[in-house]
Amino acid sequence: MNPAEESTLVIGASGTTGSRVVAQLAAAGRRVRAAGRRASPVEGADAVRFDWEDPTSFAGALEGVDRVYLIPPLGAPDPAAVMLPFLRQARAAGVRRAVLLSSSAIPAGGPAVGQVHQALPGLFPEWAVLRPSWFMQNFTGDHAHARTVRADGTILTAAAEGRVGFVDADDIAAVAVHALTATRAPNADLIITGPAALSYGDVAEILTQVTGRRVTHRQLTYEQLRDRLTADMPAEFAAMLAGMDRAIADGAEDRTTDTVERLTGRPPRGFRAFAEREAARLRV
Repeated sequence: MNPAEESTLVIGASGTTGSRVVAQLAAAGRRVRAAGRRASPVEGADAVRFDWEDPTSFAGALEGVDRVYLIPPLGAPDPAAVMLPFLRQARAAGVRRAVLLSSSAIPAGGPAVGQVHQALPGLFPEWAVLRPSWFMQNFTGDHAHARTVRADGTILTAAAEGRVGFVDADDIAAVAVHALTATRAPNADLIITGPAALSYGDVAEILTQVTGRRVTHRQLTYEQLRDRLTADMPAEFAAMLAGMDRAIADGAEDRTTDTVERLTGRPPRGFRAFAEREAARLRV
C-alpha cells in the first residue's frame, strides 16, 4: 500500500507511549487518528472518540484506518474480554496490521494482556507485540516511584537487588512507529530494553548524582508491597504487580536487547541521559 493511503488509529493517544507514537507518525507525514475518551484536538492528527467500555465508539474510530496501535484498558483484570471483540470488529472493518503494547514480564498466553498477545497472530496478517521493560518515565510524572521520590527521596520495591533494562518511552514509540509503518510487518514479539540493566539501587544513585538530592532504594517484602498497592487498586492486580517485582528479584528482567537499534538505526537512550534530560522534573 502507498504510504499516502495508510491511516493509523492510535488508541491511548494521550498516554505515555501513545502520545509519542502520534507525534512521531505526524512528524513523518503519516495520516493518524488520535483516539481517546474525549476527541481532544491533537496537532498533526485527526481526533476521534474511543472508549474501551463503550462498543458504540468502535465503528467511528475504525472508519478509514488500516492499522492500529493498541494500548490495553488501564487496570482491567481481563483485558482480552474487552479487546478481542474490538479486534474482531477491526479486522472485519479492513484493519490489516495491529501493534500491541504489552510488557516484557508477560509472555504470549500469560495473564492479562498475554491472552490478547496469543490471539493477535490469528486475527491479523500483519502484527507485532511490543514487550518493553520498565519505563524510565516511571520516575517522572504521576507514577508511584515518581511520587515517593518527590515526597521523601525513596524508591519502594520488592525487587531486592534484581536488575531491569529500563527503557525510555521515546524509544518504545520509535519501535512502535517502525512496526506500524515498515513495508514488512515484524510478525513477532519484540523485547525492548535500554542499553544497560540496572538495579533500583543503581537508579537511586544516578538520581542522587543528577538531582543533587539524596534518593535511596527501600526494599520491601512481596507481602508489604502487595498490601501497599491494594490500597490503590484491586487486590488481584496489586498481587500481579508485586509478583512482577518478585520476578525481578529472581533475575527475570536482567537482560538487554538490540531491538531499538536494530529497528530504528540508533541506540537506545541510557538512564543517566534520561535523568539529565528530565532533571528539572525530577527535582520538583
